[in-house]
Amino acid sequence: MIGEGMYDRPTEEFERTARLRGYRRIAGIDEAGRGPLAGPVVAAAVVLPTRCRLLGVDDSKQLSEGKRDRLYAAILEQALGVGIGSADVGEIDRFNILEATRLAMRRAIDQLAPSPDYLLIDAVALPGIRISVQPIIKGDSLSLSIAAASIVAKVTRDRLMAMYHDMFPEYDFLSHKGYCTTGHLQRLARHGPCSIHRRTFIPVQEVIIAAKRSGPDG
Repeated sequence: MIGEGMYDRPTEEFERTARLRGYRRIAGIDEAGRGPLAGPVVAAAVVLPTRCRLLGVDDSKQLSEGKRDRLYAAILEQALGVGIGSADVGEIDRFNILEATRLAMRRAIDQLAPSPDYLLIDAVALPGIRISVQPIIKGDSLSLSIAAASIVAKVTRDRLMAMYHDMFPEYDFLSHKGYCTTGHLQRLARHGPCSIHRRTFIPVQEVIIAAKRSGPDG
């Protein structure tokens, strides 16, 4: 894996290097939602045209919600291909979050047609995949394609969590998107986990154990 501090912002350097090696459909891949206590993990795969003009694209975590939304629309308009995949809470609890992330990434890649011939991935290896892969540490701040994928994944997941907010308003998913905030923990302790909480994650486990100890009369 390479990366860390080579550039100040995402560039097409990794994509250019891959093209010089003969690759033509280079997909940047990233995910959103590895850390939260609730909701799916979502991955995106984005193939951008050569010399793509996407001003302001950066690691999605560095952007405001409004800017992410604007760039999301621009990416969908300019990209040669966009694939989105996810793994739900059942798969996260069954396989663990890393394997669920890999599953979401493979699903995102499968959505690209034609298939990519080279993958730039933000610091995750994909064992067994039959495409050349280059994992890049902090790739979402270095590669334009990965940064674009990070935006698509983040906006997609945030919109899913807004839908879950309507289904489970008592948890205020619209505010924290399932992440481990003080407010989320307070609501989790008050209401217990819902169907989209990750029961293998320690804070959720602790609430379940505490509820069992207190019994039905708490």
